[in-house]
Amino acid sequence: MGIPEEGDEIGFSVAVQPVNLFYCFLGCLIGTLVGVLPGLGPTAAMALLLPATFHVPPVTAIIMLAGIYYGAMYGGSTTSILVNIPGEAASVMTCLDGYQMARQGRAGAALGMSAFASFIAGTFGLVGLTLLAPPLALFALKFGPPEYFSLMCMGMVVLSFLTGESMIHSLMMACVGIILGAVGMDTVSGSTRFTFGLIELMDGVGLVPLVMGLFGISEIILNLEQNVDREVFKTKVKGLLPSLAEWALAKWALVRGTLIGFFLGILPGGGAVLSSFVAYAVEKRVSKHPERFGTGAIEGVAAPEAANNSAAQSAFIPLLTLGLPANVVMALLLGALILHGVTPGPLLLTKNPDIFWGVVASMYLGNAMLLVLNLPLIGLWVQLLRIPYPYLMPAIVLFCIVGSYSVANSITDVYLMLGFGVVGYLMKKLKFDSPPLVLAFVLGPLIEYYFKSALMFSRGSFAVFFTRPISLVCLIITAVIFLSSIIASLRKRSLRLVPKEP
Repeated sequence: MGIPEEGDEIGFSVAVQPVNLFYCFLGCLIGTLVGVLPGLGPTAAMALLLPATFHVPPVTAIIMLAGIYYGAMYGGSTTSILVNIPGEAASVMTCLDGYQMARQGRAGAALGMSAFASFIAGTFGLVGLTLLAPPLALFALKFGPPEYFSLMCMGMVVLSFLTGESMIHSLMMACVGIILGAVGMDTVSGSTRFTFGLIELMDGVGLVPLVMGLFGISEIILNLEQNVDREVFKTKVKGLLPSLAEWALAKWALVRGTLIGFFLGILPGGGAVLSSFVAYAVEKRVSKHPERFGTGAIEGVAAPEAANNSAAQSAFIPLLTLGLPANVVMALLLGALILHGVTPGPLLLTKNPDIFWGVVASMYLGNAMLLVLNLPLIGLWVQLLRIPYPYLMPAIVLFCIVGSYSVANSITDVYLMLGFGVVGYLMKKLKFDSPPLVLAFVLGPLIEYYFKSALMFSRGSFAVFFTRPISLVCLIITAVIFLSSIIASLRKRSLRLVPKEP
């Protein structure tokens, strides 16, 4: 099934061993649970379980840890759809339309579309991993710090252009996200920034309290203010599978999301989070009825879920072939491989083919396991809709508090989460978008790192960003999009200021 002939026998002979099958299932189950529980992301779960893998062979350990990662992509959508809290950072965009579908009594269709989109996109990502890893890895090898810096800048500007109605508002939120991402100790100079003398902020602001606050606590405050009777939790779910009409609406969104996720997942700084943001933004832009997004559009569920699962699979390409982690989870897997005495890179295919092909084959099996795990359990998660909101609200707050505290066992993260909840509430009242802030928060430290690395490489010369072709093209695209959007915003404003003729 997409695995080259030379790796077919090796891969599945390793993956179907009883111990590897068990650990694959265990990883997928833990990943799903981790994804469902708000705040406890795959990174924290993998870090906690890493010592437990020391007594098993390297391939078994990586199979389980990988299962936790892509399993969390499946499970993260459940809480997003049911209670508007992203169980995992990559499921942030699923909240926007998935939760609205749940409020309309279409939770089953949203959860079913999420599961099938995850399976289809994940399988495509695996086919791409097995067939395209060598040539794509060679292309990614051409990227140095200048290229990565320019590419991430382009991604941030493009996404700010695609997501929000106001480019200026989006860029303002992006600036706030970059500042928040810079909090803590500078990895190059060792100096502290924006800590206000607090030791607790030396390690920076955590992604979990930020996301929980902006999307969870803010929603609670809004509901308390509006005092709305949330009948959605009393509405009977009519079906657990999308209708043919919904499949027709979502098919191209699924295809585009899969492709976007696959290619962005390969690039460092891309990953599942960025892919889901971009996929959602693209669907909103290409749609003939963009006003439907945010009100329960099935495309708004299919696209980000397809993107984050496809990206989760393709992120293994640079890790296994180049030893280059594309995101923090891949960095953790890199550390796990090194601890087990395995060096990822071009020689992995020749020196340790059992690990490379065994992990790939296990991911095919794990994808099928996750589909079987998620679809029958959808009915159980849907039962959450029957809980009256006055009872559900304390549970949501508790999930947010436990999730924020459990990552670093820090009460400061809880305070930050509550503070971001207030900020998120004010942003919604003032019509500011949260996604550009979260994106900039994730990419900001990477942009800074590659910027400094490029300058160190060029001995302080900024010409390095303009003399390398790939970097130059990315910067030109960034400038064109930025200037065109600003000019368009100014023209709109001037037209509004022109008095209408009587």
